[in-house]
Amino acid sequence: MATLLRKIGLIRLHNRDTEDPKHHHNHRGGGGQQSASLRGKGGAKSGGHKQAPHPGGAGDASPGPGKGKGKRAAELAPRDKQPQPPGAAGAAGASGAGGPRERVAGARAGPGPAVAAAATAGSSLVPAARQQHCTQVRSRRLMKELQDIARLSDRFISVELVDESLFDWNVKLHQVDKDSVLWQDMKETNTEFILLNLTFPDNFPFSPPFMRVLSPRLENGYVLDGGAICMELLTPRGWSSAYTVEAVMRQFAASLVKGQGRICRKAGKSKKSFSRKEAEATFKSLVKTHEKYGWVTPPVSDG
Repeated sequence: MATLLRKIGLIRLHNRDTEDPKHHHNHRGGGGQQSASLRGKGGAKSGGHKQAPHPGGAGDASPGPGKGKGKRAAELAPRDKQPQPPGAAGAAGASGAGGPRERVAGARAGPGPAVAAAATAGSSLVPAARQQHCTQVRSRRLMKELQDIARLSDRFISVELVDESLFDWNVKLHQVDKDSVLWQDMKETNTEFILLNLTFPDNFPFSPPFMRVLSPRLENGYVLDGGAICMELLTPRGWSSAYTVEAVMRQFAASLVKGQGRICRKAGKSKKSFSRKEAEATFKSLVKTHEKYGWVTPPVSDG
């Protein structure tokens, strides 16, 4: 029994002695070549695997000649670092590109306030630029119309601007067919002209002017309540941007004669002036009627 215990003690002493780092270092150096050769042979089958640790794992954990200082420096490094304030990391992350989740969240959130404000400003500039362009087109066209009317040799019509506005005209029709009853009425009543008002919309000449009779008060001749005029070419459907004010006025003079227009001489009624509000309501009604039946004589029930 004593002999057995001595043997066990000797074995323990032997194991302790063999745990010397130098011993293990040499042992690894010798076994490293063997492991490398084994890895080279087994690489084709398994793609290579790590060397199995030595049964006495303490040898692998022990630091080599220069590793003690490195480990000590690594332990001291965190102590030398200055602590960051709580929000520093978040601010740094926000200023950078961010991870995939942050980029996805940013994409879902849409453009920032500055981009949205710029887009809104750009969209608001488009209608303003378009409005300015329409005003320029309308002004140039009307200036040319005024010049052409001033050069008329027969003094068929004349124009006066209402409150110096280029877009609101009072037009005097001085002549109609001299063989018509309307011309006779004008002579008998000492009426020198038929006065009309024309207002030009923003998109003129691509939309027609609104035209109505102001004086004298006329009957028939396609002149309706309020001084509204029943002419297809004065509607959006019948209008063409090629029509000039002079051409429209000549067409109106012809329709007056064709419709047997007369100056109203009835007591009381002849002195009642036309109103713009009544003319606009009448014009809208007649356009609606003609859109339903076409430009023919509508049924009496529809007025």
